[in-house]
Amino acid sequence: MLDLLTHRDAAGAIFILAIVIASGLYLGKFKIKGISLGSTWILFMGILLGHLGLRINPVMLSFIKDFGLILFVFAIGLQVGPGFFQSFRKDGLPMNMLALALVLLSVATAYIIHLISGENLGIMTGIMSGAVTNTPGLGAAQQTLSGAASPSPEVTAAAQGIASAYAVSYPLGVLGAIAVLLLSKVIFRLDLDKEKERASKGGKEEGSAYRMACRVENPALFGKTIHHIMGDENPEHLVVARMKRGDKVFFPDLDLPLQEGDELIIVTDVLHKDKVCIIFGEEYPVDMKEWVQPGTKLVAARLSVTKSSITGKTLRKLDIRRKYGVTVTRIMRAGVDLQADADLILQVGDSMKVVGSEEGIQRLIELVGNEPESLHKPNLIPIFFGIALGILLGMLPIRFPSMPQPLKLGLAGGPLIVAILLGHFGPKLRITTYTAVSANLMIREIGISLFMAAVGLGAGKTFVSSLVGGGYIWVLYGALITLIPMTLVSLIARWAMKMDFFQICGMLSGGTTDPALLSFSEQMFGSGRIAVNYATVYPLTMFLRVVAAQVMIMIML
Repeated sequence: MLDLLTHRDAAGAIFILAIVIASGLYLGKFKIKGISLGSTWILFMGILLGHLGLRINPVMLSFIKDFGLILFVFAIGLQVGPGFFQSFRKDGLPMNMLALALVLLSVATAYIIHLISGENLGIMTGIMSGAVTNTPGLGAAQQTLSGAASPSPEVTAAAQGIASAYAVSYPLGVLGAIAVLLLSKVIFRLDLDKEKERASKGGKEEGSAYRMACRVENPALFGKTIHHIMGDENPEHLVVARMKRGDKVFFPDLDLPLQEGDELIIVTDVLHKDKVCIIFGEEYPVDMKEWVQPGTKLVAARLSVTKSSITGKTLRKLDIRRKYGVTVTRIMRAGVDLQADADLILQVGDSMKVVGSEEGIQRLIELVGNEPESLHKPNLIPIFFGIALGILLGMLPIRFPSMPQPLKLGLAGGPLIVAILLGHFGPKLRITTYTAVSANLMIREIGISLFMAAVGLGAGKTFVSSLVGGGYIWVLYGALITLIPMTLVSLIARWAMKMDFFQICGMLSGGTTDPALLSFSEQMFGSGRIAVNYATVYPLTMFLRVVAAQVMIMIML
């Protein structure tokens, strides 16, 4: 065992990494008043053992750190890619603008502190990354520092102290963010029950499926077919899933003329349900037991899209209703129910809620696959091909007139952008990018664990000396970078943009890329909408944090 700790070979490196990661994750299980630093304990354990003298070959350490970072950001990109551009629509746009303001205010606060105090700008970048709990930003900054053409004393000092600065400011970044939420609740004099009612009224999101029952009462529809009413474009985004005429429940033919009193089960976009009532008639409560009768041939099923040949095709192109006599009522993607719009592009991993005859559903199964067990097998080709493209993109120089050296997206920004683009455009290009949620989480956690262990071990040698030599002031700088932007943005969100408290919680959690803040706010305030709002701003914020850290380093260079 002693040989493993002292010999700087591959076996020793893996052994030390395993100790650091296992002990850090174990400590992350403990909570104080519901708050835990989670996997950040890996960083602190790395610093401790690095300070005690454990070392890994510098070349190995650099490879482990970079490879872990690439795995982490690429997994995040694949996860958020499908909803990245959609997050800018309607309610998502003002929230993303506030997240942008949060990033810019963090950068401005850090830069002003640098001007006033004279603190090394590279160190301030590390403090800023810790204050907003953004590990990829730290990785991007370190990557940019390592690529400096001619390291000056200032660059060398930044490279040696940036990880320590991050580690010192991180804990207060978590606690400070929680303090802002608690203080906001007091300042806004919130009644959580009223906030939940307000959130439920404003919580309608385009694309979310809504099932309703209507009775045909509009005389203008009598004798008209469903196909004639909906038209080819179907502007109201509705699907007639079932029909009841008298005591008979059946799957309606598109060319069947409607009669007064016909009852319909309709699945539509949640934002269009009022228009559907205007077209057909008043909505009434749905009791699905009344729509399932013994002896009828109408069957409901949920099918998994597992054939890659389906990727990139729209429901309109597949023409499932006419070819198979089956209606697709909803699509489940990444845990979200989507309305089955005709122009929705399918991808491997989608789950389709369908209604129709047993024979039609069996024929549809042959088309889509419906072999969910096959989804557990990872599709590694697009992952490694995407990583290769991401590295190439990250190395491309981007020149700006005011900067002495070109900006590079690096090993954090390049793979992140490629992963987002693959996640969004992959299905349209018929590239299967589906990764099971558990597989994505495994890749992400392994990546961040390797990265933080390597960063901690590298920083441990100088951490204590940096802290004793004046680094304690970094705690104050970090607190200012956490508190000032978050407080200002929360006030703007509430008083100027009239957002409910759960939107603010999600926006601040995503705007700081802080999963600990997300977990705390969900447990404390008990609303699932916080996670939805978190996901709305997280993709753009993650990208901006990575770029902002690199820009600050480039300014220093």
